[in-house]
Amino acid sequence: MNELAALFEGWNTPMVRACLQGTMGRVDVWSGRSALASIGDFCFLGGKPVPELVAQTDAPILVPCGEGWPEQIEAVLGEQAVAFTRYATRHTPEHFDRRRLFSFTSALPQGFSMKRIDKEMYFTLMEQEWAWDLCGCFADADDFLARGLGVAVTMGGDLPVSGAASYAVCDGAIEIEIDTRPDFRQQGLAAAGGARLILECLKQGIYPGWDAHDSRSLALAEKLGYQLDRPYRAYWVEGKVRRRWPAGIN
Repeated sequence: MNELAALFEGWNTPMVRACLQGTMGRVDVWSGRSALASIGDFCFLGGKPVPELVAQTDAPILVPCGEGWPEQIEAVLGEQAVAFTRYATRHTPEHFDRRRLFSFTSALPQGFSMKRIDKEMYFTLMEQEWAWDLCGCFADADDFLARGLGVAVTMGGDLPVSGAASYAVCDGAIEIEIDTRPDFRQQGLAAAGGARLILECLKQGIYPGWDAHDSRSLALAEKLGYQLDRPYRAYWVEGKVRRRWPAGIN
C-alpha cells in the first residue's frame, strides 16, 4: 500500500486515499510503476505515464497526478479531453470559525429546514439527477448509513432541494459533495448545508476535505473557512458517464 501511495505523492486527498485503502473505488496497477485510482466521476493517474492506463479510464474527470500525464491524456484522447482548472483547498480544524458556521446553518430562508440523510431521504435523493452525487458512490442505502454522512435541505419538510454529503470516505476523512437543485440556487442553501456537515465532521473528529470543481465551488469553500492550496489541471472527457466501482486493487 505504501508503494502505491508513493505513485500519488502530493495527492493525499480523501478520494485517492479511499481507493488506496480499499474502502471505496478501486486501483488498477500497470507494471508496478503506474496506477489508476477510480472513484465516482474521477480517475486519478499516478506514477510513470503510460498510454495503456489512459485508455482504461472511463470516468468524465481525469486528474493527472504528476508530470507527463497531461501529454499522455491529450495524445490518447485528443479533442475528446478538454482541460480545465480545479482547485485544491486546505484547512486546519482549529482555524474553522464555528460561530460563523453556525450562523450559516441558522440563516435558512423561511420555509426551508435541514435533516440528516436517513434511508428514506437516501432513496428520495437517488431518484433525482441533480442529487445523485450526494450518495452515489456508495453501494446502497445501508452502505451510506453505515459509513456516510450528510444533510439535506428540504422545502416544506419533505422535498429535498439541496444537500451536503460525503462523496468519498476513508480512514478519518471524507470528501465533501454539495449540490443544489438549479432552480433553488443563490439562496444560501449550499452554505447552510455545507456548514452543518463541516460542524458534524469537527464534532466527530473527521477531516472534511474539499476539492473545488470550479471558481464558484472555491468561493463557497473560502466562505466556509477553507483556503486555496493550489489550482491544478484536470480534464473533462466528453461522452464518459459515471460508474460505480466495487472496492479493490487489481
